[in-house]
Amino acid sequence: MSNNFAIYPSLKDKHILVTGGASGIGAEIVKAFVAQGARVATLDMDADAATALQAELGAENLQFRQLDLRDIDALKAAVADLIEQSGEFDVLVNNAARDDRHDWSEVTPEYYDDRINTNLRHMFFACQAVAPGMIKNGGGSIINMGSNSWWEAGGGFPVYATAKAAVHGMTRTLARDFGRHMIRVNTVVPGWVMTERQKELWATPEALEKQRQRQCLPKLIEPVYLARMVLFLASDDSAMCSANNYMVEAGSI
Repeated sequence: MSNNFAIYPSLKDKHILVTGGASGIGAEIVKAFVAQGARVATLDMDADAATALQAELGAENLQFRQLDLRDIDALKAAVADLIEQSGEFDVLVNNAARDDRHDWSEVTPEYYDDRINTNLRHMFFACQAVAPGMIKNGGGSIINMGSNSWWEAGGGFPVYATAKAAVHGMTRTLARDFGRHMIRVNTVVPGWVMTERQKELWATPEALEKQRQRQCLPKLIEPVYLARMVLFLASDDSAMCSANNYMVEAGSI
């Protein structure tokens, strides 16, 4: 089945910030925005992957800053630099995360804090960094990437699941705080998405078949489908959508 995806005129020339945009779902989101004629910046640790993506898309269409998002000062400085160079952001996609597996009985306070910092804290401070510019411009869209792992009571990564559950609470409260400024805040909820990382680490034939049985739709979820939902929520087509969850999980149970 071929795809015949939508073009969103409202995204042309918009300034977009995507965290963790060098690979996986993030890279697909970056590609989708660039294809819409948007101006995109990404923050990521992986310079090699980001450089390759820039070469693929054209360096003029994608700016990159290498940093560890756990370093909030570096995050704020990078966002300020990008705003000074290219103007305020119209859209923020809080994508960066790592679903590393861990046993609940072995989690230390230090590891707990690191997982929260990796999967949650930077999202809040990215919102804080871009919101003043969105307020000045009269609106914007913030899209936080959640997870259906905690909805399904998935095990094997309790701190990751805790962080991802908190993303939904952050979305709801910021949607209320920012809404008077016409800034929309939503959560995209992926199911099991077939990124290269997932394929390498966990996508055994048995696991894939089990996943197909759990989904209403038998086709496995590719990153492109997350990117399409993100585009919709960034565009004017979703102008009255805020404080909600948008599931892209093929009807998983």
